[in-house]
Amino acid sequence: MRLEFWDALRGSRLEVGVTAASSEPVSGGYLLRGREVRAFAPSRGVRFFRHGWQSWSLSAWVDLGEPPKPLLPKERRPQADDPFLLEAAEWGRAWWGSGLGALRLPDGQVLLLGALDLGARVLGRQEVLLGRYALGEGRWFLAYGPEEEVFSAYASHLPRRPSGKPPRVWCSWYGYYTRISEALLLAALEEVAHFPFEVFQIDDGWQRALGDWEANGRFPRGMAFLAERIREKGLRAGLWLAPFLLTPDSPLGHARPEWVLRDGEGRPVPAGFNWGRPLYALDSGNEEVLQYVAGLVRKVREWGYDYIKLDFLYAAALPGAEGEGRYREAMERIREEAGGAYLLFCGAPILASLGLADGLRVGPDVAPYWDNEDRSFWLQDPTGPGLKNALRTTLHRLWLRENVQVDPDVAYFRSRFSLLTPEERRLQEAMGEITGFKATSDPPSWLTPEERERLLAFLSQDQAVNRLGPYRFQVGEEVLDYASLL
Repeated sequence: MRLEFWDALRGSRLEVGVTAASSEPVSGGYLLRGREVRAFAPSRGVRFFRHGWQSWSLSAWVDLGEPPKPLLPKERRPQADDPFLLEAAEWGRAWWGSGLGALRLPDGQVLLLGALDLGARVLGRQEVLLGRYALGEGRWFLAYGPEEEVFSAYASHLPRRPSGKPPRVWCSWYGYYTRISEALLLAALEEVAHFPFEVFQIDDGWQRALGDWEANGRFPRGMAFLAERIREKGLRAGLWLAPFLLTPDSPLGHARPEWVLRDGEGRPVPAGFNWGRPLYALDSGNEEVLQYVAGLVRKVREWGYDYIKLDFLYAAALPGAEGEGRYREAMERIREEAGGAYLLFCGAPILASLGLADGLRVGPDVAPYWDNEDRSFWLQDPTGPGLKNALRTTLHRLWLRENVQVDPDVAYFRSRFSLLTPEERRLQEAMGEITGFKATSDPPSWLTPEERERLLAFLSQDQAVNRLGPYRFQVGEEVLDYASLL
């Protein structure tokens, strides 16, 4: 079949060839149906919008003339992207994306094909977009036109969660990493309380182990005690969890081995590599696991935490797109149990999280350096911590801002223990203005007087933002061009 679009660039009608089970016009484009659909470009595409599967996965416009390079050591792949996408790059030298794909044509116009149901992937070739659901038939959205318009039209057909202004967050991770304790956080709380933060969030390092979510010996009075101290300062108490993740020595895995996600031969499914050890996942399709995770969230709420950062969530959807249905059901249970708590999803399948997350991390972790070249160059890893990786993927997911509060990760104001230049720090600070999501991990005592003033202004004032182009923004009186560094 052939579908007709208005080509505003030329002031005329344009036809796009499509193969699908059915089609019908909808706002901004066409609704297609089928397990596999094809949209044939009216001219040969020059770039492909390759959308990664979860928060840390690469999302960017890639050159169709350059085949993808095999990415990452196999140990890290499950925590970096949908394993199928990475294997396709290795075996077929083909550009696949998660859930959606788009072609940029020579005249700058964009042809976009995006899934409206779970478990889809899109292949990009110069002449065609091929969409395929991993399991069964589903709906697709097809649009043609200027980039911002087609992505906005697609987003309008995806789930949204009503929300107000994102909270101002202080997070312990990038200041102290796992080296936290009750005494250290109480001292940090005294400093943070002098600034207009709304959330004091305790990150990784408080728990006994993955799968043993009780306070370790560095927190002798427990986590409810800390939540109460945080609330006494007029702040919301926040806590980090990785509810579906295990390591080989996790007590839960030994106590309930039947809860571990396993392959057809009974072996634990690899879930990545972190903290110097392999990662495994809990089986989100197991009802007992869902009851356990719901109980964990209930316990954290009873401790007094109403801002919960849920991390490494891809583990609930392994082995990739095929697991998104299980993931969605698991997160619906968590959402119901959490009630009015703010849920920040991280390491999360992007499209499968919409409508459930209050905030959604949309890029890799930042770091107090621009790029880890050993990792990005030699290992071909675009998902590792570093400001360059975080900004690149965040920029290519700003179109989700009407669907969810987009978290670009924390901004750095400190020069202490940092290799970032003032210009690089400013790019991430401005991203907080662009998204409205403002967070930092800088202990105020580490800041110079000028840095403290800058942090105070960042938290107290919202600057006007005007998008001047794909990578150019006017933030207040300043124009920032991200393309020059990316």
